[in-house]
Amino acid sequence: MTILVTGAAGNVGRNVVRQLVERGHDVRALTRRARPGAAPEGVRVQEGDLTRPETLKDALEGVDALFLFPVAATAEEVVGRAKSAGVRRIVVLSSGAVTAGYDTDFHLPVERAVEASGLEWTHVRPGEFAMNKLALWGPPIRAERVVREPAPDAGWFPVHEQDIADVAVLALTEEGHAGQAYTLNGPELLTHRRQVELIAEAMGEEIRLEVVTPQEAREIYLAQGGFAAENADFLLGFEDYAGDESDPSPETEAEAFDLSSLGPMPTAEAVTGRPARTFAQWARDHADAFRA
Repeated sequence: MTILVTGAAGNVGRNVVRQLVERGHDVRALTRRARPGAAPEGVRVQEGDLTRPETLKDALEGVDALFLFPVAATAEEVVGRAKSAGVRRIVVLSSGAVTAGYDTDFHLPVERAVEASGLEWTHVRPGEFAMNKLALWGPPIRAERVVREPAPDAGWFPVHEQDIADVAVLALTEEGHAGQAYTLNGPELLTHRRQVELIAEAMGEEIRLEVVTPQEAREIYLAQGGFAAENADFLLGFEDYAGDESDPSPETEAEAFDLSSLGPMPTAEAVTGRPARTFAQWARDHADAFRA
């Protein structure tokens, strides 16, 4: 099977590429700019940009299945080009926010474009990425062994990126997943405080947790740059999922709501048959990245 992986350099995409190679598939990795070492040996790196669908012609030629990174603005044209090229199966990297009804502008239009194509489709809807904590907390942990957090007792069910990739690979390569939308979470409800403790245990070092206001955290994230700066307003409650302005408070809705009342959350185990990876395992897998 020939499979094109878009978003191949991302946290999920690179794990999808690796697994597909290990399974012996013909894998193509889409990247905006090809460079040496951009993909594992044996993977054909294809230049292309999902925001410019006309650049995908060569990458889509002869492809059986497509792992689609979500770009809402061009989703219909990208899917149309995939169908015309002979792609028969599309697996969408979507979001658990679609399941919850919060996402109507980002991932949902991509899902709808794929469903309308008449091709086989599967949606993979992860909740909170555990990897976000490396992006948010990695710089201060590396520099000072500290996390500055406005809502230490808020929490969720962070999911390991490898669990997301496991489900995507099965949907890409096996029968029985067409028409399914898989919502994926981690197996445990964990406060931010406990997540910091688990990272510290994985590193074998002490990490100090300092409680700050949302306004102070916003300044920290903006100064940090990258993912933290790009998502500061949403993550800290200054804007809602639709991008509208909101007013954060020291006690966020997440802290006020009794998360334990939700009961067990769906995980990769329902698809893979294996227990979902814990945050403790994720922290061990990435301990070196927090030390560097």
